[in-house]
Amino acid sequence: MNNNRSWLTLITLCLAPALLVALGSAILFTGAAVAFAASGNTKPAAAATQEAGKPRERVFAGLVTDDHCGARHDMDSGLNPGECTKMCVRTGSKYVLVVGSKRYALAGSENQLEGQAGQRANIVGALEGNTIKVSSISSER
Repeated sequence: MNNNRSWLTLITLCLAPALLVALGSAILFTGAAVAFAASGNTKPAAAATQEAGKPRERVFAGLVTDDHCGARHDMDSGLNPGECTKMCVRTGSKYVLVVGSKRYALAGSENQLEGQAGQRANIVGALEGNTIKVSSISSER
């Protein structure tokens, strides 16, 4: 009987501290997770909802051109890329930004876009679908 009791005592003495450590760890990690989640959301719900619907502005670098010619203008026309872009826009084309193999429509001030026609530029704006809403534009240097 004494032999059976020693095994039971040994199991109890080993199991009790292990359960206490597991319970303490669970409480500690749960508290840390709650504190971390609460600190990440410091904005009021109304402000977070308002910003969620508004696209973020970014910087896009590429060639300002028109949707008819794209990055390759007809060199037989005798016009440089800027003149060709302006002529195409006057005849109904829209300004686009060519970035690698992608084309983004540009929505912004025609005067700003015309000033950068046919040139590489940095455009600050918000991307909505395939259209960049232009906030500012500058020459790429």
